[in-house]
Amino acid sequence: MKPFALLLLMAMLIFPAQAVLAEEELSPLSITLEGYGYPYPVQYLPLSMEGQDLRMAYMDIHPQSTWNGKTVLLLHGKNFFGAYWKDTIAFLADKGYRVVVPDQIGFGKSSKPNIHYSFHALAANTRKLLDKLDIREVMVVGHSMGGMLATRFALMYPETATGLVLENPIGLEDYRRIVPYIGVDDQYQSELNATAENIRAYHKSYFVVWQPEYGEYAEVAARQKLSGEFPRLALSSALTYEMIYEQPVCHEFKDLKAKTLLVIGQSDRTVVGKARVKKELLPTVGQYPELGRRTAQLIPGARLVEIPNVGHIPHIEKKERFHAALLEFLSGP
Repeated sequence: MKPFALLLLMAMLIFPAQAVLAEEELSPLSITLEGYGYPYPVQYLPLSMEGQDLRMAYMDIHPQSTWNGKTVLLLHGKNFFGAYWKDTIAFLADKGYRVVVPDQIGFGKSSKPNIHYSFHALAANTRKLLDKLDIREVMVVGHSMGGMLATRFALMYPETATGLVLENPIGLEDYRRIVPYIGVDDQYQSELNATAENIRAYHKSYFVVWQPEYGEYAEVAARQKLSGEFPRLALSSALTYEMIYEQPVCHEFKDLKAKTLLVIGQSDRTVVGKARVKKELLPTVGQYPELGRRTAQLIPGARLVEIPNVGHIPHIEKKERFHAALLEFLSGP
């Protein structure tokens, strides 16, 4: 059997019942996702950052039933964008919530500039979006990197963030203490060298039981890699990695004022930069069951929901359980 055919067969075994395309067979996709449909209409907020004119994409979904007076802000993770909240958006809108879902600068359909990325700046951009939409108060839900951003937003704007939901957030531990440092140039090269197979394998690690439909976002990332503009996306990705590494929020959990819910998939073992962690440390890092309990003790009055046999993305892998916990929290006092 020829090497290429063997690799393709292995991919089909890893991703059963899914049509896995080799990198040579993928069609290129714009780094701002032109041609990729979102579940709801996309609008843009003009922004200026470091002398650059940028656009921040967002969805603003109005309730499908009588508005209950509450707005939910959904913040995406690093390897995702607003569209992966589609089922959560539909669930919340059906329950009478207005839902605002931005793509942060550097992600999704938003601009991909070479700037100094910071959680403070992303939070400020998000506040500008809410001001444009004349929204004064929100319940903030952040997944993965979005959990770090949601935490920073709640710390900066306690009068706006009336509630905070952290879904398997990264940054529950300070990565500077456990992950050896690499510079932006090395991280950029790592982004450039990623293959479609690497991307798929990484996404597969997010889930306990893989389902074919989970592969959609890995395919998007693999197709973007084929864009002629991909180096710009790779650089922005390297810069946001640096942001995550250098700007921890875990030391400020005790300062949060918003009522907080932690939803933790118990099988998650995510560590940003895990491949560089010393082998002897691996059993002690990314332990989300322990990290979730510890974080719940640090955040005043926090409530913790533990979901067994679920990995990094409960709102996809166990959406009914996640939505039930979310609704109970949002509708409570």
